[in-house]
Amino acid sequence: MATLIHTLADHSDDVNYCAFSSSCLATCSLDKTVRVYSLKDFTELPYSPLRGHTYAVHCCCFSPSGQLLASCSTDGTTLLWGSGDGRLRAVLGQPSRSPVRVCRFCPRTTHLLAGAADGSLALWDTQTLKLYRSGNVKDGSLVACAFSPNGNFFVTGSSCGDLTIWDDKMRCLYNEKAHDLGVTCCDISSQPISDGEHGFTYFQMASCGQDNQIKLWLILFTDVLGVELKYKCTLSGHSAPVLACAFSYDGQMLVSGSVDKCVIIHETSTANTVHTLSQHTRYVTTCAFAPCSPLLATGSMDKTVNIWQLDLRQPCAGNTVENESKMAVEDWSEDDVSAWLCAQDLADFVELFKMNNIDGKQLLNLTKESLTNELKIESLGLRSKVLQKIEELRMISVPLAIPDEFLCPITRELMKDPVIAADGYSYEKEAVENWISNKRRSSPMTNLPLTSLMLTPNRSLKMAIARWLETQQKPRETTQELTERK
Repeated sequence: MATLIHTLADHSDDVNYCAFSSSCLATCSLDKTVRVYSLKDFTELPYSPLRGHTYAVHCCCFSPSGQLLASCSTDGTTLLWGSGDGRLRAVLGQPSRSPVRVCRFCPRTTHLLAGAADGSLALWDTQTLKLYRSGNVKDGSLVACAFSPNGNFFVTGSSCGDLTIWDDKMRCLYNEKAHDLGVTCCDISSQPISDGEHGFTYFQMASCGQDNQIKLWLILFTDVLGVELKYKCTLSGHSAPVLACAFSYDGQMLVSGSVDKCVIIHETSTANTVHTLSQHTRYVTTCAFAPCSPLLATGSMDKTVNIWQLDLRQPCAGNTVENESKMAVEDWSEDDVSAWLCAQDLADFVELFKMNNIDGKQLLNLTKESLTNELKIESLGLRSKVLQKIEELRMISVPLAIPDEFLCPITRELMKDPVIAADGYSYEKEAVENWISNKRRSSPMTNLPLTSLMLTPNRSLKMAIARWLETQQKPRETTQELTERK
């Protein structure tokens, strides 16, 4: 279920892009402004709108820490803003002076990628504010880009229809003609897919284009083949060019927006359409899922941004239950487990699981030993596949549950040994030590000089994290104990 809960109508021209941080929503427009809203009540922040561009703003995005906001424009610049105060931090001029169409922060470094209408790429270091690398796509304008979750590579899309994979040194690794009439958008899921049988890790990517199509791809890195881009499937539903696509945080859903004025939410595992939203009156130009809450934003040439509340506890189309949260999985019946097995292409195990009365709680407690000794699954490959799918279920809601103050601003991972730096912020000790050892004397959060390199253990935060972990890691009854008790 997707419910329209708010409409933002502050822009005076087409909305081109919208982006979430953990606490804010940013939107940009042909009206030359960027607007920023609080997710608590969708009120516009006091410093909004941001005015600095002299022509249309095409794209905006938040840094991994949420402390910086980038925007790019026809005026040939990418601007860096402080998301806490709206202060302009830097003006990054595209070396070619061409209109900048898209910008993205690397999720693991301080780099910001900007792509322009002449096909040029600029990779900026947001700490030194210097150009780190530059490049060019083979043909056409650069209109789309997306980073892998580990930051080791990124993908660009061009108006000529090419998808190009680059490494973090701006070396071209792979090129594929993906959409005959031109790519319009691409996105990479933040959750990789593991192949338990072969030990491979795939990165799931979506692309859309002027050909009315949305395509799902798998990106694989191997020692023998190098980079491999594998076509997975095409998602149907739109009757006109598709202008935007974006994965949900867990990779289970993909949203798309089109010239046909519709927004479609797809289930990635089955390619089924879950919802079709038709409230916009003109082309849908942008859509984005929030990372920390069940919210979806869609923007349009009708000058509005719609905010949708998603009911993630509802099973998706096709009677699958894959998008349930961890707590909901524990409440699954044996029939729910059977439906999940079918959705994971594990239908051969339905009768076996029913014979052993495997419900949701027991499913989450299955181990390699119980699959071997109790369920008698002899094939190592099949055991690995089942365990991998169960692990994905366990992990679906974990990233969303971690309080933001427990995450290191540098690594965006749960801190084990938090320390306080001279800027007043807490970081993972090893991460900030590495930051300083690379001769960086500025704050990772504010970009201002550090008055001291002293790091003070944050014992109260460490204790708070430990208490939180205890609540998340309550001992579970094993399948064998539950069986014996019956």
